[in-house]
Amino acid sequence: MPILTQEQAKALLTKVLSYSKADECEVNIEGSDGGNVRYARNSVNTSGGVSKTSLVVSSAFGKKLGVATINEYDDASLEKVVRRAEELARLAPENPEYMSVLGPQTYGPPSPTFSQTTASVGPKERADAVEKSLAVAKKNQLTAAGFLENSSGYSAMMNSKGLFAYNTSSDVAFNITMRTADGKGSGYATRGYNDFGKLNTEFDTDVAAKKALSSVTAKAIEPGKYTVILEPTAVAVMLENMLFDMDARQADEGRSFLSKPGGKSRLGERLVDERVNIYSDPWNPELPSSTWSGDGRPQEKVSWIEKGVVKNLTSSRYWAQKTGIKAIPRPDGAIMEGGTKSLAELIKGTEKGILVTRLWYIRSVDPQTLLLTGLTRDGTFYIENGEIKFPVKNFRFNESPIIMLNNLEEIGKVERTVSAESEANYLLPPLKIRDFTFTSLSDAV
Repeated sequence: MPILTQEQAKALLTKVLSYSKADECEVNIEGSDGGNVRYARNSVNTSGGVSKTSLVVSSAFGKKLGVATINEYDDASLEKVVRRAEELARLAPENPEYMSVLGPQTYGPPSPTFSQTTASVGPKERADAVEKSLAVAKKNQLTAAGFLENSSGYSAMMNSKGLFAYNTSSDVAFNITMRTADGKGSGYATRGYNDFGKLNTEFDTDVAAKKALSSVTAKAIEPGKYTVILEPTAVAVMLENMLFDMDARQADEGRSFLSKPGGKSRLGERLVDERVNIYSDPWNPELPSSTWSGDGRPQEKVSWIEKGVVKNLTSSRYWAQKTGIKAIPRPDGAIMEGGTKSLAELIKGTEKGILVTRLWYIRSVDPQTLLLTGLTRDGTFYIENGEIKFPVKNFRFNESPIIMLNNLEEIGKVERTVSAESEANYLLPPLKIRDFTFTSLSDAV
């Protein structure tokens, strides 16, 4: 389905609302077009285009809410989905936490989330990018497995109180795993952008290739506490577990690492090293995001941790009204301020330590302390006297991002990275951490 312009989306949503007989009605629509290429064993095994769209109607009678979804937009179908949402609302029990829909909102200037370059990408451009990646694999006699995807789309919402919001966006996602012929060496790289023109599959594949070739002769060393340098991809999977849980209700109800005895939160307290500054900004040119959230609230530039202090927590509108705090929606991306040193410079300044390319299979051990466990993979190396000396066998770790950010030694330069767990995009630096806890060895490569 083609991307609807703002005028087309507004006209369609106005038509849907005209059918409503409910006390309140909200309509959301979204659609996207894109394509992908998946390859393994140095050859493409799937490719295709993806076009999808959906329209969601939420109807309310008092505090009784019904929701129905459709992807056909003729008049009969549109009226039918409205009637279905109303039917479900009449059958539903009252929701004591139901909040009336918002009135018109101000969202500020548009965010640069859409790239025409990305929207124009077709099968040839994807094939050319993958061909460059495979050329690196063949040149180094490595086996490549990767995935490249691009999409562009729109989203819009309107309700019976006059709120209307609209946004267009584009996304590019690429990841590559390289293995040696004997399966003993593995390397990995991942990238995400809004603009396809920023993607360099040859460069990223070369990074993964070097890690694969360098990790073949991995040695087993004793688990324990080590100084580590976490590359941004590894930092992402640790920090997002903290950022996703910065919710006011969870903290107030004693279900969070931010909870205090007596039903209070740690809002306003110093939580981590004073060099840590984490914020979100929908208008950041390197990590733009929508200026409105799913329920219509404006997204703003928000400081979450400032000089180590918890400055803000996310909150639903219901909980904000109940407790008298500001209703801040969860952001679509996060940015951690960095330093001036490159990854190579962090390594050069390390007497003894371990370089971690990637962390995966992350699981929660203790939500109250945010203790996590997981594994290293795809390139783990021992550092001595500022040089990478040899690859080491992978570890299982037990560590909390809170403890990690209190054991911070150095912060590197920020770069855009992708979480291998959630596939979310961030702007994060590599981090040098002391006393990172490895509990056992892993046979994974």
